[in-house]
Amino acid sequence: MPEPILRVKALKKRFGGLLALSDVSFSVAEGEIYGVIGPNGAGKTTLFSCLVGSLPPTSGSIRFRGREIAGLPNHAVVKRGLVRTHQIVRPFRDMTVEANVSIGAHFGAGKRRGADARGRVAAILERTGLGARAGSLAMALPIGDLKRLEIARALATEPAVLCLDEVMGGLNPSEIVAAMSLIRAIRDSGLTVLMIEHHVHAVAGVTDRMLVLNFGEMIAEGVPRDVLQHPEVVTAYLGDDAGAA
Repeated sequence: MPEPILRVKALKKRFGGLLALSDVSFSVAEGEIYGVIGPNGAGKTTLFSCLVGSLPPTSGSIRFRGREIAGLPNHAVVKRGLVRTHQIVRPFRDMTVEANVSIGAHFGAGKRRGADARGRVAAILERTGLGARAGSLAMALPIGDLKRLEIARALATEPAVLCLDEVMGGLNPSEIVAAMSLIRAIRDSGLTVLMIEHHVHAVAGVTDRMLVLNFGEMIAEGVPRDVLQHPEVVTAYLGDDAGAA
């Protein structure tokens, strides 16, 4: 059996007396779409921050492509091919869409320059549906296009694993369907996708497997159909009276 592209073991993160992540362990196969869900405050974004080096874990192991990366700074993790988007979009607002994506092409794993970088950026803009917006300032984009810009800028770094943080948040139903199609297309292009999402049924419709966190602890993992029927998952989302209801 091939080595998972990402393996997390006994990951913990403390903020003073608060244990935000407690012994979280999972693995992601190359070419998989893997989802992480959970109520607000479950530890999902903290998990992503530890994976990509924005926060150092308190303890535990993160192995990416067979090599330990726990504790490495974000720029070093990005250059190895593990990249995230952000739930609250963070474009360079006074720069064009094209310029925003160019930054990823110049400073990511590929470190592209000149015509090579421009070609890479143009291809990504078309792929993410932003080709017609290339010359627009980021500040002028609606939320749906801003979410696509986050994805495009991350893709420009040439990741092997793309971590998507709430890319469907704030989108209308038709935009969610389009986002699901884009995520599948990204996977079909050869990337591995790890995603956090609040739209439970949307993420269930696009992922191969799911992990559920609640108060920093794993409560279920498996194929979406089984996970969403797990009693602890139902309780976490619907409350203690869910079983009786």
